[in-house]
Amino acid sequence: MTVNPVKPTPVYKEEPFLKRLVLDFQKHKYKYLLILPIIIYLILFCYKPMYGLVIAFKNYRPTRGIWNSKWVGFMWFETFFNDPYFWRLLRNTFSISGLSILFGFPAPILLALLLNEVHNDKFKRTVQTITYMPYFISLVVTCSLLKIYTMENGLFPAIMEFFGGTRQNLLASPKYFYPIYILSDIWQGIGWNSIIYLAALSGIDQEQYEAAKIDGANRLQQVLHITLPGLMPTITILFILRMGNILNVGYEKILLLYNPSTYEVADVLSTYTYRTGLENQQYSLSTAVGLFNTMVNVCFLLITNYISKKTTESGLF
Repeated sequence: MTVNPVKPTPVYKEEPFLKRLVLDFQKHKYKYLLILPIIIYLILFCYKPMYGLVIAFKNYRPTRGIWNSKWVGFMWFETFFNDPYFWRLLRNTFSISGLSILFGFPAPILLALLLNEVHNDKFKRTVQTITYMPYFISLVVTCSLLKIYTMENGLFPAIMEFFGGTRQNLLASPKYFYPIYILSDIWQGIGWNSIIYLAALSGIDQEQYEAAKIDGANRLQQVLHITLPGLMPTITILFILRMGNILNVGYEKILLLYNPSTYEVADVLSTYTYRTGLENQQYSLSTAVGLFNTMVNVCFLLITNYISKKTTESGLF
């Protein structure tokens, strides 16, 4: 009996990366040309300026330039960590960002779920338009309106007095700064931020809802077992991205709203960076604070992504 020898499987040598890149470019050249402006933008405005981070480790003087300034190592980081306001800045930044995540992150999800249950198209479009509009109002105009409405003779103190409260300038009281900041943020961004969730909802297979109805599931059960699981990948990605910006509290709005009476609760890392860098011209110190801010954000991003991959098998990378 003759046994046919088993032929070894041929091993194909992988083509060099550069050759594969050239072939892929020839095949999809229009797609590459489409993303070329974005790549140029990222290189010029995101990656090229990163060499300036070396300022955080030097005693930078504009007259000497970056490379000729004296090298001081971690001196500016030590200066910042020993600053008497360091813990206050950290506490305020985490407080505002944490409250924004706790109350602001679920708000557009809830709005998207509610709009998804509305079957009257005219009413649905009206609600969407009304909730989108505040996003396009200038931040300066929004803060000016907030100052007017929260003055002692403004609308909000009048409403408080009507319900038995006391008239006062709300923005001059530290205990009202967080609610005003968080609620105005939700009001301004809830409609715009719900767009991506509405897009994700439109991609859920409608046959799942039909099958659930046949099995006797009510609307709440359909939301819990079909809608929310369908949204979870989108929610997870956006939550990871949000955690990667946990210390990036918008300094523009705080600068427009805070005053000496609310510094204790309103002063954050970004406003401190603004003051030290632009007002006091301590460029090295402000760069060190910004670098510290970025490193903390990166740590939160990596930790959140790791936990997400372990628990939901979904993440950025």
